[in-house]
Amino acid sequence: MEIKPLGYVASILDNDLYKFSMCYAYMTLYPLAEGRFTFKDRSNETWTQEEIDEVNRGFCAMGRLALTDEEFNWAVKNIPYIPTYFWEWLKSFRFDFNKVKAYLDEESHIQFSVFDRIALSTLYEVPCLKVASSVRNRRYNCLMKDVERIAREKALYALENGLKFADFGTRRCFSHDVHDKVLEVLFSVCPNNCVGTSNVYFAKKYGVKPIGTMAHEWIMFHAGCFGFKRANYLALEDWVKVYDGNLGIALIDTYTTESFLRTLTLKQAKLFDGMRQDSGDEYKIGNMIIDRYKEFKIDPTDKTITFSNALTLEKFNDITNYFRGRIKVTLGGIGTFLTCDPGIEGFKAPNFIMKLTECRLSPKDPIEPVIKISDDLGKHMGDPTLFEIAKRELQLNI
Repeated sequence: MEIKPLGYVASILDNDLYKFSMCYAYMTLYPLAEGRFTFKDRSNETWTQEEIDEVNRGFCAMGRLALTDEEFNWAVKNIPYIPTYFWEWLKSFRFDFNKVKAYLDEESHIQFSVFDRIALSTLYEVPCLKVASSVRNRRYNCLMKDVERIAREKALYALENGLKFADFGTRRCFSHDVHDKVLEVLFSVCPNNCVGTSNVYFAKKYGVKPIGTMAHEWIMFHAGCFGFKRANYLALEDWVKVYDGNLGIALIDTYTTESFLRTLTLKQAKLFDGMRQDSGDEYKIGNMIIDRYKEFKIDPTDKTITFSNALTLEKFNDITNYFRGRIKVTLGGIGTFLTCDPGIEGFKAPNFIMKLTECRLSPKDPIEPVIKISDDLGKHMGDPTLFEIAKRELQLNI
């Protein structure tokens, strides 16, 4: 059967878990804070007005989504670290199309952003990216039989090599239907290897664990409001205030892993279960993390690294073998490799992001631009002047 993907989101839960965990954290600690999330196509592809219209129809359709009673009951039972009253509030939440509209710039590149209280604007990122990715991929036709075959081959590889991984591929999936088919295959062929998904809707549908903690925006927000030097430290301290030991995987590369490890405290190193590596050289950074634990007199084999930087199963297999017996590599977060591989010759997956670009603690405060300095040069984003300030304050040699 030929599949032409549609630009749509299936449910209010058709979002990554960490968007809900951060939403609740903002509500709890910074209820008046505001933030803007801005879309960027790193590949600078050209779009047509018809595609922009379709994206906007997808955004408009998001406004009709609402948390159902069945979804509410499931979330309360399966995501207990976010309290019931949050899910009661989510019943009343609606996406507002007036806050996010796509348009073409002078070079026919797609642009859009959303500004609101940050507890609300954070919820737009993943579904908006999913809509844009799905509409973009309507340029291509794929056969569901090819999608199923490729997913089965990957599932068998994971099974043969004993790999534990999770689906992190919502934001740049080929389409909702393709994403669904991939997960159907993975959870049927290798259910003990594909241990969950970041997508809460699909976690509910397939009866698996929703996976996620925090995103770069959480640390970027703290940098914008409190400064670069203490951003990593304060972001972790605030996370502990909200989750009290739950969701204990710390994201380390918002302002380089070197900077993160420098400000990491013994208490934080002991309290958090482990770290997520999302940019840079996996082997170098993994060794840096092991060395830092040893400096704290912590046995690295009691701690975890989650790798999620453009992983393939083959790459993750090599990483797992390299670190075996030195630190726990309990799972790999694998995204586009799983959910945007339609088996079309010459096809290239979209390279979209939607990141926090400015924020403030309250409407009375000035807007502050924010930046990201990752361990990959290609993932840096933000104002060059602010980048130089951050390099100086954080003493980065990059």
